Amino acid sequence: MDRIIRCITSNGALMASAIDSSDTVYTAQKLHNLSATATAALGRLLTGASMMGAMLKQEHATLTLRVNGGGPLGTLTAISDSHGNVRGCVDEVEVPLKPNGKLDVSAAVGTDGRLGVIRNYGTGEPYMGQVALVSGEIAEDITNYYATSEQIPTACALGVLVDSETKKVLLAGGLLIQVLPGAAPEDIARLEENVAKLEPVTTMLAKGMTVEEMCYLALEGFEVEKLDEMPVHYACTCSKEKYRSALATLEPDELETLPTQDGKAEAVCPYCCRKYYFTTQELHELAEAVRVRRANPDR
Repeated sequence: MDRIIRCITSNGALMASAIDSSDTVYTAQKLHNLSATATAALGRLLTGASMMGAMLKQEHATLTLRVNGGGPLGTLTAISDSHGNVRGCVDEVEVPLKPNGKLDVSAAVGTDGRLGVIRNYGTGEPYMGQVALVSGEIAEDITNYYATSEQIPTACALGVLVDSETKKVLLAGGLLIQVLPGAAPEDIARLEENVAKLEPVTTMLAKGMTVEEMCYLALEGFEVEKLDEMPVHYACTCSKEKYRSALATLEPDELETLPTQDGKAEAVCPYCCRKYYFTTQELHELAEAVRVRRANPDR
């Protein structure tokens, strides 16, 4: 079972989150039938979004990460709720490996674009921020977002390990460490030393390290208190009713002329690939309901 934890140092200088997202990323790969490189890219974005979403305090808040770097993957999207449950989508593509045999995520994502962050708290206007991509490797781009857009010194590490033969996800996880207001220079120096010595996230997971041990290693030399932990999943919130509401924004005549096969129109969720069908009769009834509503806007 995937889970995420959040920790803070006893002196209030540093906050850290760690996640094992292996099942979440595996589910995403299976749902979208992704290649190894697309899996690594989307998996990193899902993992980062999960940790960032879990930092939201409002119960029904959501966080969206969107990356378009001009690469063959097109736009990558990950959406997390305030419990770290996440969903996402990406175009399918495979690119050549790096000379060292590793997946070339940066080439697939591209570097000529932006990382966008949207926080929707359920009330009022959502908060939106964006920064230029610095590497297309996702972790560095999230680090840059916090430093540039929110002025929060941050260290982010994300990893997805894919089997070289089967191309299936073996492990995935992440670390997100932030310097809090009032941190002393020696606290920051100690953190920088720790981060410089950290192994890749998937290496730590492969060694059997727990998310707690990953956090404690990143915060070595500090007294650490675990604030909370929560299970996380790949979770889509789609439903036929939501698609019905979306269709209701179309013109009535357009609804009645939607292409159908075997008397049904098909809607496919981009996040979980679930299919919803609307019969010709359902579309006609929806078109009539739209006409009535628009003719009587005050009712």
